[in-house]
Amino acid sequence: MNIQYFESLSKAWNRMTTALFKPFDISKWFVVGFTAFLAGLTDFHGGNVSSNKHRTHHDFGDVLDSPAIARDWLLENPVWFTLIVIGILLLFAFIILITWLSSRGKFMFLDNVIFNRAQVVKPWHEYKTLGNSLFWWRFVFGLICFVLFILFIIQVFIIATNIYEQNFSTAAIVVLIIGMALLFLLMIIIIAFISLFLNDFIVPIMYKNRIKTNQAWNQFLSIFTKHWFHFIAYGLLIFLLHILIIISVILFGLFTCCIGILLLIIPYIGAVITLPISFTLRAFSVDFLEQFGDDFLFFPKSDEPLIIDPSAESL
Repeated sequence: MNIQYFESLSKAWNRMTTALFKPFDISKWFVVGFTAFLAGLTDFHGGNVSSNKHRTHHDFGDVLDSPAIARDWLLENPVWFTLIVIGILLLFAFIILITWLSSRGKFMFLDNVIFNRAQVVKPWHEYKTLGNSLFWWRFVFGLICFVLFILFIIQVFIIATNIYEQNFSTAAIVVLIIGMALLFLLMIIIIAFISLFLNDFIVPIMYKNRIKTNQAWNQFLSIFTKHWFHFIAYGLLIFLLHILIIISVILFGLFTCCIGILLLIIPYIGAVITLPISFTLRAFSVDFLEQFGDDFLFFPKSDEPLIIDPSAESL
């Protein structure tokens, strides 16, 4: 089986230019961009790294005692403890909400990409069952990842305590640090590939066959076990493409005196501006999957009319 990567990417690019620029219709951009926005609600991660310039000097023992200090402080300040608990619950509720919305949005965006149309209301109702199935799978997967992360932090803390109390040799400390770093990196890589395969392949398989998430995984794994190298290579290519995208966004911000960056950080507007990118990547994954047999054909053939709803819905 001759699997093509850049040919599939080229096809995806051509589909994007045809759908978004031939002709250019700004109303279509805003409708399809909205479904892209929904689909990508949980795909953008960010964080701020703060630096306290007035930090005081503490030894490693103070760091190890920090959980006990935090516990005592919370018990002495019940109002703050209550507010923190409420804040954490609200944060989890918000994460659950956007995960539910994006699960439905992924099928809506995929449907618009495959059939080159701009709809919101119809696919929102049509893919309710598939969206809910995907949501519950992602919810359980997210809980598992969260528990693994907490267990990893606890293990690191235990190891750090043993190192401090038992006065390990420098060589042993280096080995432990490297081992834990490699374990964390492996965990991140596995989670990243599962998330990538879920979005790029499981969602299209669910969409085509109207099956639940676990059934789609079974179908995907049947070809993954035979062609695992091609899918791993696909993941590496996607990683490189995202690096190029990040570089392009930075250059875009510099050339527009940061005005472009300000527009991109506005969630919905940013999704509309970057629609050519998200559209191409969405089409790329489907074009790539089509190479693995007739069971994975999604796009209408050239001799079949494209299904374009003349009464495309607006927001």
